[in-house]
Amino acid sequence: MKSRFILCRIQETFDLQGLYKKGDIMLGGIFEVSFKTIVPDLSFHSKPEKWNCESLDFSVFQWALTMVFAIEEINRDPTILPNITLGYRLFDNCMRLQVALRAATTLITGMNEVLTESDCKGPPPVVAVIGDPLSSHSIAISRILGLFHLPMVSYYATCSCLSNKLEYPSFFRTVPSDAFQVKAMVQLIKHYGWSWVGIIATEDDYGQYAAKSFQEEMNKFGCIAFIENLPVISERAKILEVVNTIKHSTAKVIVLFSTRVDAAPLVKEITEQNITGRQWIASEAWSTATVLATEENFGAFGGTFGIAVRRGDIPGLKNFLLRINPNPVSIQNLATRFWEKMFDCKFKENLSMTNSSTLPEVKYCTGSEDVDSKQTPYTDVSESRASYNIYKGVYALAHSLNKLASCENGKGPFENKSCASITNVQPWQLMHYLKGINFTTHLGERVAFDKNGDALAIYDIVNWQRDSSGKIEIKTVGVYDKAAVTGQELTLTEGDIFWNFPSESVCSKSCLPGSRKANKKGQPVCCFDCVLCTEGEISTQVDSPECFKCPPDFWSNPERNTCLMKQIEFLSYEETMGIILAASAIFGSCLSFGVLIVFVYNRHTPVVKANNSELSFLLLVSLSLCFLCSLCFIGQPSQLNCLLRHIMFGVSFVLCISCILVKTVVVIMAFKATLPGNNMMKWFGVAQQRGTVFIFTVIQSIICITWLITAPPAPSKNTKYQNAKIIFECDIGSVTGFSFLLGYIGLLSLVCFVLAFLARNLPDTFNEAKFITFSMLIFCSVWISFIPAYISSPGKYTVAVEIFAILASSFGLLLSIFAPKCYIILLKPEKNTKKALMGKSEK
Repeated sequence: MKSRFILCRIQETFDLQGLYKKGDIMLGGIFEVSFKTIVPDLSFHSKPEKWNCESLDFSVFQWALTMVFAIEEINRDPTILPNITLGYRLFDNCMRLQVALRAATTLITGMNEVLTESDCKGPPPVVAVIGDPLSSHSIAISRILGLFHLPMVSYYATCSCLSNKLEYPSFFRTVPSDAFQVKAMVQLIKHYGWSWVGIIATEDDYGQYAAKSFQEEMNKFGCIAFIENLPVISERAKILEVVNTIKHSTAKVIVLFSTRVDAAPLVKEITEQNITGRQWIASEAWSTATVLATEENFGAFGGTFGIAVRRGDIPGLKNFLLRINPNPVSIQNLATRFWEKMFDCKFKENLSMTNSSTLPEVKYCTGSEDVDSKQTPYTDVSESRASYNIYKGVYALAHSLNKLASCENGKGPFENKSCASITNVQPWQLMHYLKGINFTTHLGERVAFDKNGDALAIYDIVNWQRDSSGKIEIKTVGVYDKAAVTGQELTLTEGDIFWNFPSESVCSKSCLPGSRKANKKGQPVCCFDCVLCTEGEISTQVDSPECFKCPPDFWSNPERNTCLMKQIEFLSYEETMGIILAASAIFGSCLSFGVLIVFVYNRHTPVVKANNSELSFLLLVSLSLCFLCSLCFIGQPSQLNCLLRHIMFGVSFVLCISCILVKTVVVIMAFKATLPGNNMMKWFGVAQQRGTVFIFTVIQSIICITWLITAPPAPSKNTKYQNAKIIFECDIGSVTGFSFLLGYIGLLSLVCFVLAFLARNLPDTFNEAKFITFSMLIFCSVWISFIPAYISSPGKYTVAVEIFAILASSFGLLLSIFAPKCYIILLKPEKNTKKALMGKSEK
């Protein structure tokens, strides 16, 4: 009968460094205790030697001991897993994926060389794994553990890709995903208005996924100046290339997604080249790295902002760390390495296999050295971040196991409402309880996993600065809580922040209100020129993408940031021009009445009689009306004065020209009547003269009435000629009606001028035709020159030109026709006799 022993045999074991303690239920752990690895020869000409791990990291060893502390604390707690002892097996991954996979394989297969049949059917070597801290390692390990549905609770792997439950069904973490880390970074960047940012990311899953996610979020409000990849295996040429990009970029804010080990070469090179003036944003993987936050690096990296996993105090941890007591002959070789590194000594038992004669004199370890006498990161529990996440991860597994153990038969979650056996628990059964875990730590922080196995998103915002003693510290200056009220996720204590450099980082400075952004061709949208809004358009916001037109009655101010009510312009009595024109009109009207009074008073004198006194009186009245009609053009247009100004203008001028025309005709007929046998005057007597003036005036009146009935003039706001002003004017309504009105006046004026011109040389002592000719010449010249001046004059000056033409033509008629007569009547009365007039005639 074959022995039931030797049924299961392990062909080979890995030589790994770790810590171990037997228990009823075993938990595994993977930590990056060593950060330097000596790779063996892999030519496969002989059996490869083991991977040697060197340069032990005291702070990470503290993380491993935190897991041990949490397990021993749970074992002492009678309320959690009573009568069940948790054990542990922890391994060092040496920051190498190959070693991490060896550690994971060892955890799920066991360590014994020979297993009994009962062992083959017993519980697995471990039911869950705490670790791995690196995202790239976790991705590879989770693909293996997921096949066995064995839970893996990471305390530092943040790649958002690990939230995919189809690919990583058994992965959980007590640290938030990079998706939330990126949101925290973006909130911080947006808070300070940085829109021009550079990205550096390691060439692994952690860096590339984080950089892609950050770029997507950043593009919503800002721009990426550059993206550089940082080699995982340090290559100086590549490092120098990244540094050169930083030196020549205009971006002053740089986000670095990297582990502390991968970031170290870049930090060193930047410090050596003394590249300052940059605001660094650190990912959680290196934001709290005390090995980087040193006095040497502070000149370039002082004031660095970092996203850090939540810090928590673990009571009793420091005392536990001080009680470590290594046994050099036990399998706890990781503790032995720590002790030898801490006190720079060697245990004799570890030298037994070597020839001591060939070794230089060494210091031997006794095992009783005082750990508290050494000031190292191992005993510093003031920044318990990763340690706190490990602590929460162990307790999450313990609470899950406790729920599994507390299951009542017939009320279980498994097939036929069965329960799992705590003495033979399977990883997939533990996963069921782990998914729904929800408890509160002693600090009052809730621990739970969402549907993707991610922890609740809450971060500390840290800042690299000096403390009161001058030492470099990584100080918490704020918190990002994704569960907070929208818009209040980020809280900062501004007074605690240290700024090493100016905090502005933009490709182009913001465009002030009154201008708009104009993108530069071929450059990101954050690079733009600021273009002043055109007249009549404004922008009221900073960085406005476009300008907006003001409403029709408004216009932009000189700064182009406000629409102001347009200035309403019209010729008023309050301004100098209006006063002068009004005074001139009144003066002309008074002068006309003055001449009328002189003529009425001297109506029996030969000069007045010889010039048809009745027509002269009517002409002076019409001239007075011509002067007065110009007053209707001054002042704010209204419906009434718009009607009056054109009616008075048209009628008074036709009346005036009609009188002059009749006077001209009378002069011609009077001359013809002196010829023998000509009695024309009897056909053009006083009645006919009055009738002619009346008919000419009635025709103009009919034109005016027709115009007013069809399309009367009305007040209007003209914005065509001056954009910044509203010209308040009288719209003529019908262009045809206004043309007929002017055309009729022009026709009468032309006829009058022609007749007067033909009669200018008639042999008369006092030939009035000469004066009429001269007056009509002035009248026609004024109104002909008025047309281009009227068209080209802007705003209120159009009305002023029209008034000037009315006054000039009226003064021209008044002075040309009546000035010579008044001269004789008032200054030369001796010539105002019939004898004098006849005498001149005889000559």
